[in-house]
Amino acid sequence: PGTKVVVGDGPARAALERDFPNAVFLGARQGEALAQVYAAADVFVFPSKTDTYGLVLLEALASGVPVAAFPVTGPRDVIGDAPVGVLSDDLQAACLEALDIPRQACLDFAADHTWVASARAFIDNVTRVWLLDPEHRSSRSVAKESRLVA
Repeated sequence: PGTKVVVGDGPARAALERDFPNAVFLGARQGEALAQVYAAADVFVFPSKTDTYGLVLLEALASGVPVAAFPVTGPRDVIGDAPVGVLSDDLQAACLEALDIPRQACLDFAADHTWVASARAFIDNVTRVWLLDPEHRSSRSVAKESRLVA
């Protein structure tokens, strides 16, 4: 159900247009034109099983659009258990379920993913790994006193 809109371009486009004749292929979009496409969507479908992070997921969420994706690395890393998307091996079921997700929840979730929050998570992860190294266990108090200033 619904209209399938595909944004982007690449070597697979001709084959996809042949395989999905009812989909609307817009080609590449950037800036305001891309933002308008996100804003008009009811659900953002992320069909990749191989992307490592999927920044487009956060772009969709920042536009208030819930996500439907496979439960693989990337979508799991971005969405996890947050109530802003549905991760399922059945993308159609995920899309239909995602329609019930409030747009405000998506906006709020995306607002928490700032550069400062990313830097803080990076430093926390590096510190955690550093503290697990037996050579640095005696230096735990130094690591606990270090803080990210942003």
